[in-house]
Amino acid sequence: MRSGRVRGDRGLFPPVHVAEIKALACALPAEQGLPLSRWSSAEIAREAVQRGIVAQISGTTVWRWLSQDAIRPWNYRSWIVRRDPRFRAKAGPILDLYEGRWQGQLLEPGDIVVCADEKPSIQARRRIARTRPAAAGRGQLVEHEYERKGALCYLAAWDVRRAKIHDRCAPKDGIAPFDALIEQFMTIEPYRCAPRVFVIVDNGSAHRGKRSIDRLQGAGRT
Repeated sequence: MRSGRVRGDRGLFPPVHVAEIKALACALPAEQGLPLSRWSSAEIAREAVQRGIVAQISGTTVWRWLSQDAIRPWNYRSWIVRRDPRFRAKAGPILDLYEGRWQGQLLEPGDIVVCADEKPSIQARRRIARTRPAAAGRGQLVEHEYERKGALCYLAAWDVRRAKIHDRCAPKDGIAPFDALIEQFMTIEPYRCAPRVFVIVDNGSAHRGKRSIDRLQGAGRT
């Protein structure tokens, strides 16, 4: 097994060891037969010792080397490739609304922009014992075990300009739960008497197409 540090200097590793560990960080764990999607700093340190790259190294040292590198190919972010050739044209009006503009004009003070969406199949759980509040010398106590209560759909509408959320849960998603969410905030002020309410949604089946537009406009809103 090779020495883990430069002889005579207890705080430094040879550059070749640094390079080998960075090369390991660039490799996929699956290529090594490991059931990991990504390396962690501790896992890289453990693998480096097992391979004999170094005799001993901490995950903190590995993290410091990787974080200080100018180019970090081991980092990645998920993204979606644009498949619609008219993506920019379609996204433009929505981005303008977030910036407070519509059709080249600033929104009026009474205009409202709401972004709505739903998250289906959220598992509902209930702790088998009540949470105990914090007391002197200890934090709160939360029961580890729980019982399953099925799945729910969470619907939310975010008032972009007022930073206010309106939300609700339903047994499942669909047109009726979505319309109930819209009614929840459209029947109260300031939405009920607002000159214009812009509702931004995705292409989900509950709010897609002309029928959905007609339902919203039928309530006297855009």
